[in-house]
Amino acid sequence: MSTDLPHMSGAPTLEDVARVAGVSRATVSRVINGIRNVAPDIQEAVHRAIETTGYVPNRAARSLVTRRTGAVALVVSGAGDAEGGEPFESRVFADPFFGRVASGVVGYLRPRGIHPVLMLADSAQTRDDVVSFLRQGSADGALVVSTHGEDPLPKLLVDAGLPAVLWARPARPIPISYVDLAHRAGAALAADHLVARGCRRVATISGPFDVPAAQDRLSGFQEAMAGHGHPYVPAVEGDFMPASGEAGMHRLIKEHPDIDGVFAANDLMAQGALLALRDLGRRVPDDVAVIGFDDSAAVTCRPPLTTVRQPMEDMAAEMARLLLAQVADPDFRVTSVIVQPTLVVRESA
Repeated sequence: MSTDLPHMSGAPTLEDVARVAGVSRATVSRVINGIRNVAPDIQEAVHRAIETTGYVPNRAARSLVTRRTGAVALVVSGAGDAEGGEPFESRVFADPFFGRVASGVVGYLRPRGIHPVLMLADSAQTRDDVVSFLRQGSADGALVVSTHGEDPLPKLLVDAGLPAVLWARPARPIPISYVDLAHRAGAALAADHLVARGCRRVATISGPFDVPAAQDRLSGFQEAMAGHGHPYVPAVEGDFMPASGEAGMHRLIKEHPDIDGVFAANDLMAQGALLALRDLGRRVPDDVAVIGFDDSAAVTCRPPLTTVRQPMEDMAAEMARLLLAQVADPDFRVTSVIVQPTLVVRESA
């Protein structure tokens, strides 16, 4: 690729990008329009040349040719207000999990000249709005992060024949691509670590029992503990928010006062559990060791939280990659990508 900028008297053109990238004008056009069969290194050279020249494609003309908008919907789909009346959008924006997912999506799409449109779908009407938005051609497809197990939106998208990729395995089998974590393996890492620390009376605060990820984390933890000779692990259900972790920890200590290790199914519930233990006068990790899941809020906890990390930015970027592949190729085969977790040891366990 040439490192010298061409002389540009006006707005940069397709020819300027071609000269900087050291390729033909036709190749630049193929990359910009998302046409396949362009080598990855050439694609990257063209993207770098676009950034260098400041070239802005004519999206109106491009959409007429490609029938694409250069936008995708990033949809957070939920079940409306929580039992306590907290608005759905408040819960979404308060959870650092969603920020990391959005960061991964934007990081992948922006260099490719594609932008996400954030949509919240927490009712039948707003789910219909998402389907209509895509049917009208306002976005090329949807990246869906669902917060409850019986969410009908993924099936609505499949039935409408709309390109979509789901964060996490759907509760019911449907032909939709998804990116997920090996949740059982992650929960087993937590169990192994607690046992290695010498914990013998271990409990867990689960996520909602109707969410597949929560089910997998619970069963993976219990099965791993059984493998270590602990056939019974007390469990309480939370909702992935701090208050439920705090309430769950109080309940566990009341019913099982000799607990010396706790696995919470996400960092926010672990954060709540730490608050409860502090109120109860239990030292962490001396009296009770605590492990979370996600590595989304772990460093803000006191003490800093040992947690099972899922690489959310990488997983979100993989979702975006799968969606763009599906948009480019209508015959793209539905697929799944399962990512392996790691344990990050800090001060809580």
